[in-house]
Amino acid sequence: MEAEARICYYLGANTPGGFYSLYDQLIDAETARDVRILKGGPGCGKSTLMKQVGAALEERGYAVEYIRCSGDPDSLDAVIIPALGAAVVDGTAPHVVEPKYPGLVESYVDLGECYDRAALQTVGRELKGCMKGYKACYSRAYRCLTAAAQLDEDVRALLVTPALEAKMAKRARGILSREIKGAGDQVGRAVQRFLGGITWQGVLREYGTVEAQCGRVYELSDTYGLAHTMLTSLAAGAMAAGHDVVACPDPLFPDRMAHLLIPSLSLAFVSTTPELPWPHRPYRRIRLDAMADGEVLRRSRARLRFSRKVSAALLEEAVDALAQAKAMHDELEGLYNPHVDFDRVHQRGEKIVEAFLALEERK
Repeated sequence: MEAEARICYYLGANTPGGFYSLYDQLIDAETARDVRILKGGPGCGKSTLMKQVGAALEERGYAVEYIRCSGDPDSLDAVIIPALGAAVVDGTAPHVVEPKYPGLVESYVDLGECYDRAALQTVGRELKGCMKGYKACYSRAYRCLTAAAQLDEDVRALLVTPALEAKMAKRARGILSREIKGAGDQVGRAVQRFLGGITWQGVLREYGTVEAQCGRVYELSDTYGLAHTMLTSLAAGAMAAGHDVVACPDPLFPDRMAHLLIPSLSLAFVSTTPELPWPHRPYRRIRLDAMADGEVLRRSRARLRFSRKVSAALLEEAVDALAQAKAMHDELEGLYNPHVDFDRVHQRGEKIVEAFLALEERK
């Protein structure tokens, strides 16, 4: 499978309230068959093992869902193989994962055993120094995100009126009547995934994931974060018709939806901004900005421009703080890596692959 066709989400996000976790939605515990929870500190090979497992299962024809790390999108926090009811997840803080059916479904894998403890004693002082500065960088990032979110909330409070919400709900009903025919026997399920995140690489969005699952994309042009009401109506209608949905929260406001995917219909609704436009010609485009009160927009033009400019600057500061944290984490991993038995990590990965493949035989 080509990299651009891979399904990649995030289950954690850097938000104004700190790290926000959706790891309780990693996989349905009632249908899961084998979940491996990795334990171990920095540089012990957790992401390396997950990449190994994902690649091995892809080579055998299985669809794999990759969960990127919000701290470093080039690293993984989990891989999920839906067809097998299997997953491997980094269960260390801040994304702690606790087993629901320990031994039956979930089991721990201690990669800390792959450290050379005696050798690590020689770099103990350096390790402790890196860990202290790392947390301070995240605290600074979260303060910047809090300030940016407050400005964005001020704008949204100005523009979101009962009239606007009524317009969006009406538009959603029209879309549902056109796109969803009939009703299902059962109500569909919703699972939450972040489609992007605020990372040391900037504000990212996994548009490739949308393309991998949905051929028809509604682009919701949404400069001011207005989409939640429309997306909520669309999700409710799709589930009422029996379709499962992927509801994607906004990292700055994780209690609000920013995107909606309905893979069974090959249909997606993606909010875009001037900074993160949809990279292709959409199936349809809806300008949510134009649905707001035109007089309010004209009267508040200077205020809106100021809020967007300052909010963007604060996001840049947050990204800079996350980049500093990433540099410290790289230094930390650089100290650990020479003292990790990666052959042993690889062997653990091979055993997990074998166990997952055996699940097919037991179906």
